[in-house]
Amino acid sequence: FSSSSRRSRIASVLQLCLCMLLCRVQGGSSHELYIVYLGEVKHDHPDHVVASHHDMLTTLLGSKEESIASVAYNYKHGFSGFAAMLTPEQAKQLAEVPEVISVEKNKIHTTATTRSWDFLGLNYQMTGTSSGLLKGSNYGEDVIIGVVDTGIWPESRSFSDEGYGPIPSRWKGKCQLGPDWGSNNCTRKIIGARFYTAGVLDKHLKADTLSPRDRNGHGTHCASTAAGSIVEAASFNGLAEGVARGGAPRARIAVYKSGWGSGSFSTASVLAAIDDAIHDGVDVLSLSIGGRGQVAFGALHAVQKGITVVYAAGNDGPRPQTVGNISPWVITVAASKVDRSFPTVITLGNKQQIVGQSLYYQAKNSSGSSFAGLLVGQGCTADTLNGTDVRGIILFCLPLPDDARTPVSTFEYASQYVRNGGGSGLIFAQYTTDLLTVTASVACQGIACVLVDLDTGEKIIKYVGAASSPVAKIEPAHTVTGKEIPEAKVASFSSRGPSRDYADIIKPDIAAPGANILAAVGDSYVMYSGTSMAAPHVAGIVALLKAEHPDWSPAAIKSAIMTTARVTDKRGMPILAEGLPRKTADPFDYGSGNINPTGAADPGLVYDIDPRDYNKFFGCTIVRRTNVSCDATMLPAYHLNLPSIAVSELRRPVTVWRTVTNVGEADSVYHAEVQSPAGVMMEVEPTVLVFNTTDRVHSFKVKLA
Repeated sequence: FSSSSRRSRIASVLQLCLCMLLCRVQGGSSHELYIVYLGEVKHDHPDHVVASHHDMLTTLLGSKEESIASVAYNYKHGFSGFAAMLTPEQAKQLAEVPEVISVEKNKIHTTATTRSWDFLGLNYQMTGTSSGLLKGSNYGEDVIIGVVDTGIWPESRSFSDEGYGPIPSRWKGKCQLGPDWGSNNCTRKIIGARFYTAGVLDKHLKADTLSPRDRNGHGTHCASTAAGSIVEAASFNGLAEGVARGGAPRARIAVYKSGWGSGSFSTASVLAAIDDAIHDGVDVLSLSIGGRGQVAFGALHAVQKGITVVYAAGNDGPRPQTVGNISPWVITVAASKVDRSFPTVITLGNKQQIVGQSLYYQAKNSSGSSFAGLLVGQGCTADTLNGTDVRGIILFCLPLPDDARTPVSTFEYASQYVRNGGGSGLIFAQYTTDLLTVTASVACQGIACVLVDLDTGEKIIKYVGAASSPVAKIEPAHTVTGKEIPEAKVASFSSRGPSRDYADIIKPDIAAPGANILAAVGDSYVMYSGTSMAAPHVAGIVALLKAEHPDWSPAAIKSAIMTTARVTDKRGMPILAEGLPRKTADPFDYGSGNINPTGAADPGLVYDIDPRDYNKFFGCTIVRRTNVSCDATMLPAYHLNLPSIAVSELRRPVTVWRTVTNVGEADSVYHAEVQSPAGVMMEVEPTVLVFNTTDRVHSFKVKLA
């Protein structure tokens, strides 16, 4: 619907205790960690909830001692359930208990910004309308963002609490201590910190420290992206220099370390973190982890307690049907690019200069760049290189003829090969340069690593074919931002829809910057790429919206973000999606579009949802074993009042109802604008909605045939 007032509105259309091992053998029976879900909390005190869990397990295991020894976590705040070491037979018996909704084996998950906030129109140094949301929300002051990740590095400048007032009185969390984490590491900025180890493999725990401290870097990066304090002159070795800050720089951070080692999460631990976060009083939850819905009920209970939950979509793109975290009550975030690049000049022996992309820099005492021999390698795998001497030369890698999508693992192997062999550099041809951060990996330290696209690669091939002794020189990268840089593309690695499990829900929901994002890691600032980086961008924006509109529900916030998203770039051209081939982006690439924070603060209409309405979908579609009545009328997900509509099998005419609430100007008139998908007839009734001070809610129907 579009308003007849000055502002134009467009509603979204179609769019596991350390003493335990993960597995133990006892009496000849294999025990594994299972997650038992019991639904809503049915007792007034958490201790009573725990007692009920042990009563159930005592009946199964024969003694209370066995029950206590088996339990890794009791979920007792936001929802009821437990994680316990059981045999498959015991798990099967539990699943038959009437009070039990589901029993699932624990799974392991993995992890799935100096320019990005300016790019999104949130420049804290500017005055005027572009900074309205920042000022209107007072930079997200006192909103609490819970970050479920690999921990945090509290000494980073991004987590300074200078100028912060007392911790909000509603906060009920704790500061869990460890060998490298004292009570002083929790501050007025990092107001709480917990860690969870159950279900995590021993090798990952040994590679980490048993505390909330982040030894990986991922959690620190995500936390500083969402809510980092303002840090002037941050850069990665001079690249991407600027002001580092989170989306909600005055928000508080609550840390829930569930990821260990290289980024290994267990479902049991993530659920324990969500349960504690509900108890502690967070406003927003940010989870940059992959998954296909095993923690869906934890997120559901969080949303039903008024907490907006933001998830990463995953990094398995551009293949379709790879999107994860697809529950309709969460915000699932795809990754897009910003208007910044790092051009790296390559000079060939014939003086021809071509441009690649890298994060290559030279040490201050470096003697500068010089020419080196240039050698072409096809594929650059262990089989194709096969002991090739690369001493003192630059290796140019081309993809194999039948695969332009040379995997990142091949780049890592090739760069390590060049470095170990005493090579000078690596030029790597790929169909996309989105994963630029690989050029700053450990394998590239001491050598120049550059990515070029396939067209640029062809130019190098022509030169090599014509030269008797081909040489090349690689200059350090520099930073370019602004209008000259193609922006707002969906990154190639970003997982795509449609949902493999729930075809009547469009996922992802929204796209946000996730390629080459500069944020805190340890005491420095480093660039990472992934939907892991995109999710905290949205979490920060949600915090701003929560501060400015404290009465908005999670569904209203999600709606505001989706219905105001941009589907064109700043030049008015359609947003593209990187892939083979590159194409115009669609809802399965970016959901409703690229996030527009300023627009989300003033969406006009929102599609709100009573969180209890999700129970029907959860009970009938996800667990398929509850006391709810599942019928053909309510089962399709398109009956949820989402700001998108998906009908997976339109074999006969379908009518879908939507209800909108006016949160804008009281007296407004909205007119329907219909753009039917190809091959579909779509009709909206009524075509006009009139709002005033008494009529704030209206419904309309969409007929599809």
